[in-house]
Amino acid sequence: MITDELKRLYRLQTGTEAGEMTELPSSGSNRRYFRLAGKYSLIGVCGTSVEENAAFIYMAHHFRQQGLPVPEIYIHSDDKRYYLQEDLGDTLLFHAIEKGRQSSVFSPEERALLKKTIRMLPAFQYTGAQGFDFSRCHPQPEFDSRLVMWDLNYFKYCFLKATGLEFQEARLEDDFQQMCRMLLRDSEETFLYRDFQSRNVMIKDGEPYFIDFQGGRKGPVYYDVASFLWQAKARYPNELREELLNEYIQALRKYTDVNEAAFRNRLKQFVLFRTLQVLGAYGFRGYFEKKPYFIQSVPYALENLRELLHEDYPEYPYLCSILKQLIQLKQFSEERRKRMLEVKIVSFAYKKGIPNDPSGNGGGFIFDCRAINNPGKYERFNHFTGLDEPVIRFLEDDGEITTFLGHVYSLVDASVKRYIDRGFTNLMVSFGCTGGQHRSVYSAQHLAEHLHRKYDVKVRLIHREQNIEEIFEAKKK
Repeated sequence: MITDELKRLYRLQTGTEAGEMTELPSSGSNRRYFRLAGKYSLIGVCGTSVEENAAFIYMAHHFRQQGLPVPEIYIHSDDKRYYLQEDLGDTLLFHAIEKGRQSSVFSPEERALLKKTIRMLPAFQYTGAQGFDFSRCHPQPEFDSRLVMWDLNYFKYCFLKATGLEFQEARLEDDFQQMCRMLLRDSEETFLYRDFQSRNVMIKDGEPYFIDFQGGRKGPVYYDVASFLWQAKARYPNELREELLNEYIQALRKYTDVNEAAFRNRLKQFVLFRTLQVLGAYGFRGYFEKKPYFIQSVPYALENLRELLHEDYPEYPYLCSILKQLIQLKQFSEERRKRMLEVKIVSFAYKKGIPNDPSGNGGGFIFDCRAINNPGKYERFNHFTGLDEPVIRFLEDDGEITTFLGHVYSLVDASVKRYIDRGFTNLMVSFGCTGGQHRSVYSAQHLAEHLHRKYDVKVRLIHREQNIEEIFEAKKK
């Protein structure tokens, strides 16, 4: 029936018969997509929600009239269950930036695509809203308190309760009501795309085209910025996210005055809200509908939540206390530990050989401490190591080791930051000196303590020649 109806529409539109018809993969929606080959290549869509289809068809026509890059809708069935649209190819922005997402190192080409995309967002929000009939939106014409509470309860019932974490519903509801007031504090006649993320952007001839906006409605601009920049599996490094946010703000100034400090404060509220909404969606699609993609996405959304909770949200004291308990639940913390970076730091004597790296990653950094003034030349230090006060005082009074370690910290810090961003799990740093007793021991010990203070990583410290091993567990956050 579906194929027959889409082929009928193809025949009406083109005057020719459709050739091969191939179903395309879909994600979490109730729509099915087909590529119809023939004289023209078109995309056929079957959607079970007529209201949603009608909203998409109206929006697509309106946005094209406004000069916005969206697929053209050519024809639809009388009941609007079926329609044909422009074939934009197969390249989603999400896939075009795949190497960057996997490595957290985004190429100039990937960055350029992301910047083009985020710069287009204000056009949808402002130009797209001009002459727009918001009564045509589905299921609601406006982002209002009902929708906010729907999404917050989506999180509560589909994710939070599914974890088994106990909480007081009345106190949580109080904070939900407060969040609702914060989010709806201002009102503008702007279009809220709602699901503005890299999976809903297609790349054709190097330019972004926008799809899946049928859930849009009137609402604040912050929501879409949060959706795009904090998309769970996009894994944008903080510096890239900041770069893209600046691009957006500059583009936004074409349409309205921007107080950047106030904008960022408002955005912070929407980032937290959007993160909770996403977790609710992952819970429903993953835990209840048993779709593996969404279960696999949960750790990425929780990592975003961990980062957000480093910020202060005094407006929601009980909610934040529950969220901090949530991210420490055993089922999530164990999964995180599997993916957490472990830095192995070893002190050694060169005459006994450079340490092997059992991870198979090649040994990382090896720093030679032998150029530093050697306490081992003096008999009074023979019975001490770099962990003992007399040797520590000698090395620090001399000063060479302080300068040396300053350079070491800069190099290792840069790698630790990048390894964390890229999801690597092993880094090895070794310090060698003549006997593996004084200078290398001091250096290894101080680097271990430095990394433990500064980063949420596990540090395994081994003073090989002294037969000493110490574990610095990652800090609880």
